Amino acid sequence: MEALIAKLAKEGNSASSIGVILRDRYGVPLVKPITGKSVTEHVTAAGQAQKIPEDLDYLFRRAEGLRKHLEKNRKDYPNKRALATVESKIHRLVKYYKSQGKLQPEWEYKPMAASVA
Repeated sequence: MEALIAKLAKEGNSASSIGVILRDRYGVPLVKPITGKSVTEHVTAAGQAQKIPEDLDYLFRRAEGLRKHLEKNRKDYPNKRALATVESKIHRLVKYYKSQGKLQPEWEYKPMAASVA
């Protein structure tokens, strides 16, 4: 199981997509009861861990998509609100990950919302 997770991580899959692959292709509903470690712990042990946590990376990509939409549609007020809420989530997660030691204390998120709003 550990070798399979390491192989999937080397192929560039994220921890959540590895879990989905194991569930759908191999019929493994949960990794932790079998191996005693989560998929993320296995990926980190294999040396394939991402520098930024996966959920934070997803929010970065979502905010970028909202920014691109706002460049074309400046009057889309619901989208401006959505961008503000996504960036609020980013700031809260960054604060949490800094307190947990998963991000460096000097790491900083630099939004480009000022140029859009």
